[in-house]
Amino acid sequence: MIPQRHYEKPLRETPFHPRTAPLNRLQNWGAWAGYMTPSCYGDSAMEHTGIRNTATLYDISPMIKYRIRGPEAADYLNRLTLRDAARLPVGAVHYTAWTDDAGQVMDDGTLFRLGADDFRLCCQERHLPWLLDSAWGFDVTIGDETDRIAGLALQGPVSATVLAAAGFDVSALKPFRLATFPLSAGEVTISRTGFTGDLGYELWTTPEDALVLWDHLMAHGAPLGLVPTGTDAVMLARTEAGFLTTNLDFIPAQQALREDRTRSPLELGLGWMIAWDKGPFTGRRALMAEREGKTSRWALVGLDIPGNVSAEGSILYHGKRREAGFVTAACWSPTLKRNIAIAHVAAKYADCRDLWVEIYALRELQYHKLMLPVTKTERPFFAPDRRRATPPGRF
Repeated sequence: MIPQRHYEKPLRETPFHPRTAPLNRLQNWGAWAGYMTPSCYGDSAMEHTGIRNTATLYDISPMIKYRIRGPEAADYLNRLTLRDAARLPVGAVHYTAWTDDAGQVMDDGTLFRLGADDFRLCCQERHLPWLLDSAWGFDVTIGDETDRIAGLALQGPVSATVLAAAGFDVSALKPFRLATFPLSAGEVTISRTGFTGDLGYELWTTPEDALVLWDHLMAHGAPLGLVPTGTDAVMLARTEAGFLTTNLDFIPAQQALREDRTRSPLELGLGWMIAWDKGPFTGRRALMAEREGKTSRWALVGLDIPGNVSAEGSILYHGKRREAGFVTAACWSPTLKRNIAIAHVAAKYADCRDLWVEIYALRELQYHKLMLPVTKTERPFFAPDRRRATPPGRF
């Protein structure tokens, strides 16, 4: 038998593939960081319903994961990222981002503090050369552990109940905190984090224990309504939550071919995370000049749109005539019963007055142009109290 050549199967399988593949009735797969992951198992609308009403499992193993260790790990991360890593307690997580020297965002992600000198940085894109270059002069070691960590997102109002039934007591676990539990011969780390804007957790273990974890959760969770979910449903949920996605809502600075395509954290609404007083960090000088000179070119806004036709990819106009921005993510929200959008708007139109969106609605093979007024609204669009309640409610 001739062995399979690498180019005949360019996408790798995650540690959960032996379970997700038989469940993927549509054989609907997507590519994520070199791995194949289910886009939809059978019905994305029902999978989204699971996120908002019961509990769902989503394979997040392809997420890029870097381990950063050493006596100067916190100092290094303070130089690399926007937030103050030194203030992050052991056993906690925070959302952060990092920029190039020009103050343009390269990526965002979550930073886990596993020990006093031990961190894990999770993100969408690969950055090892940048991380290594940025580590010059710091006593740290940096390694890519993406292949060595299997991850599941357990999201939805019943997620804490599922964990309790499986023997994992997370009742005292606050948002953005983590705890470790025994699993088979190893262990699983559970963080109260997620990408759906709902009550939820992320579970991290070794590839060897991946199937044990999946089977254990499904055995105890299926009677409570636990179902697997694919990327399509998760992306709908993240839009409802108003979360950003790399290469969908912004182009990483290191990948942009056109200078005007990059964005600063101030232009992406991430200025709140910048720890201006922590000392030097990459991009600080450029960001201070932007802040003090009020030179931001763009503003990221949330929008309400009349009707129920998604405005994704649409152009925004001021006074119906002058181009003023564009929509990067949009949907008719089944949860909110609202037509919502995330959009980039030129800074001078950031108040969104007299702003209109041009939507081409496909109706029986013909496109109809709709010019609709938009209303600026706060993000997140969906933010239920249950996502932060501690102990979590029993659903």
